[in-house]
Amino acid sequence: MAVKSFECCSGLSRSSFRGLLVAPASAAFSSAANFPLPPSKPNKRGRERLAITRASSQQEEMDWLKQIGNALWGRGLPPGALVEVARQLWGTGWQVMMGQLAPSREKGAYDRPKSQFRNRPNPGSTSMPGNFHLYVATTCPWAHRALIVHSLKGLGDAVPVSVVVPGTSGLWEFSPGSGGSGKFYGTGDRANGQRRLIDVYKLRNEGYNGRATVPVLWDQAAMDVVNNESADIIEILNSDFNEVAQNPGLDLAPASLKAEIDGWNSIIYSDVNNGVYRCGFAQGQEAYEAAVESLFQTLDRLEGHLGTSRYLCGDCLTLADIRLFTTLYRFDPVYNILFKCTRQKLAEFPNLYGYLRDIYQIPGVESTCDLPAIMDGYYRVLFPLNPGSLCPVIPKSAQSASLLQPHRRERLSKVAV
Repeated sequence: MAVKSFECCSGLSRSSFRGLLVAPASAAFSSAANFPLPPSKPNKRGRERLAITRASSQQEEMDWLKQIGNALWGRGLPPGALVEVARQLWGTGWQVMMGQLAPSREKGAYDRPKSQFRNRPNPGSTSMPGNFHLYVATTCPWAHRALIVHSLKGLGDAVPVSVVVPGTSGLWEFSPGSGGSGKFYGTGDRANGQRRLIDVYKLRNEGYNGRATVPVLWDQAAMDVVNNESADIIEILNSDFNEVAQNPGLDLAPASLKAEIDGWNSIIYSDVNNGVYRCGFAQGQEAYEAAVESLFQTLDRLEGHLGTSRYLCGDCLTLADIRLFTTLYRFDPVYNILFKCTRQKLAEFPNLYGYLRDIYQIPGVESTCDLPAIMDGYYRVLFPLNPGSLCPVIPKSAQSASLLQPHRRERLSKVAV
């Protein structure tokens, strides 16, 4: 079964939305020991000053709004007419903002934009370490899958990695020493020294005028984007860099399982990977309910299948499992809450939750997972879905201590492990 998937991460920051009605703006939003880490002594004092400045600015804004409210209606509730006007204005503004954030089809169904670069490295060009560069964001599930494959294959500095973070302008930015509560920091641009990801895209000889999404596989010699489609990039990382990989014997896409992997990829992309976004970005009740029904029908199917199979394709971990994992990892802390995927939590699916723990505990996977950064990226950046920008407490089911509990799924293996 052919895979028809066009995947990317997109999002707008809170500051972008403030000026959206005047000048609409849209922006791109989503390895183990060798993963690039921040300097050993980041500028802590500078980050503290920035945090204090931001907190002060937010408090001044709240005080100003409170003074206006008290002047208009004292300590009582606002008049009904004002509430209705505010409701209408917010409803209109929300539709405009969601139109920028998440293009939709008829009846408000989310329509994910297609990736624009779908090439592979030229034969022979991958044998020299450093010829290619991987740009990712730890918050993004599509980029996360590339990080996992990069880690499992042991590509390390053979394919260097730079990490972007959501910037205040609504664009992906390089930010050495950022990262807040997460264990990963944003990095500088280790390949080209740019400030924003869009600036990297524009280094192409032909220039660029479009969405700057992650992940990106960049050809440093040709100064060009090779690919920005995550489904392609994980296949490239799995098969094209074996000459420089520390774990070349690991094949996450065996030819003997191609048809089975492709079949699962097609189902998972449409109904799960993109399915949660069709729930969260739906702009109509009918579209939302249809997306929720499709999502949980597929989760029910996966729950049944994983009751008798350790991984999707039997005893062999494949790219299909990596693609599913990054969505499952975010399900309870993000998609169940923010995207209204509320019929069940993942922890209520015994087989799926055990499967999540099984993959999380594979050496090289946990080190790519940064849940505090992920939650910041969703709850504080997707302003139309969470105007107050409050970030909930991480559910117990998603905490590392829970994910490291025994899964006992090895009993499903037909071969010794």
